[in-house]
Amino acid sequence: QVQLVESGGGLVQAGESLRLSCAASGVAFSAYFMGWFRRAPGKEREFVAAITSSGGSTYYADFVKGRFTISRDNAKNMVYLQMNALKPEDTAVYYCAVRQVAGSLHSATSYGRWGQGTQVTVSS
Repeated sequence: QVQLVESGGGLVQAGESLRLSCAASGVAFSAYFMGWFRRAPGKEREFVAAITSSGGSTYYADFVKGRFTISRDNAKNMVYLQMNALKPEDTAVYYCAVRQVAGSLHSATSYGRWGQGTQVTVSS
């Protein structure tokens, strides 16, 4: 059974950092691209970052470039999102997902499995 479990969220002040982790099980982890998405209150789920199966290439939404870094450790079936210089507008539930359908890296439709999410709250 495919399972993704996010952790590392919390309450921080603007300018501080958090590192989110996602533990995957039930999939051939190293064979899939992984992504991070987020959903802010009252908004649709939006793309944050993605990483190729080998970890050789990464992709980011414009609003996080230079601040967030996605990485993975295939030996541990883990994917991470290092979040620096956090802003209040980064407040959202963050989800990791497995890309199991060919398509846009930025589209949630391309990701077939999702975790339950971890809350990130950034105060001003």
